Amino acid sequence: MDTIILIDIDSLPKEGLRLSRDFEFLSLDLVEENAVFLEPAHAEVTVRLIGDEVLVQGEVTARLSFVCSRCLIPFEFPVASRFDLVYLPEDIDALSEELSDDKIDQMFYSGRQLDLRAVVLEQLNLTFPAKPLCAPECEGICAVCGEIIRDANCSCLVKESDTHWNKLKFPVRDKS
Repeated sequence: MDTIILIDIDSLPKEGLRLSRDFEFLSLDLVEENAVFLEPAHAEVTVRLIGDEVLVQGEVTARLSFVCSRCLIPFEFPVASRFDLVYLPEDIDALSEELSDDKIDQMFYSGRQLDLRAVVLEQLNLTFPAKPLCAPECEGICAVCGEIIRDANCSCLVKESDTHWNKLKFPVRDKS
């Protein structure tokens, strides 16, 4: 497993630093608890220093297996995400007493070093959907028999009333 990959900001060449490498992350490092790596994550990254700002640009690719939140079947989830980040020195943040809207997206580095492994992991986690689905039209599991609906093994007839109309239902008296 990779350890911390520290970029020494004061040692960056004027033209920047280019890295191309695989990252071995544990599934426990991911925000999606049922995700499993099918192959290591790969990142192509450029790190440049402009004044006190550290510009980190790149792309992270990976193949993972997620579990569909509707039908509970594992499916492959490919990642190909570009990122363009700006890091400021942490001491600049200390000078500011309040967090304004334009600072909400700013990131900071400390000790004149930047952990590239943490940057790549964060960008990878940001690509994950809030609710992983094997397909947008996945209907999930039948509430009656427990079969997966898309497999057509379920022949249950589930009649659900539309609750939106319940407020309009009222007894009608016969006027005869």
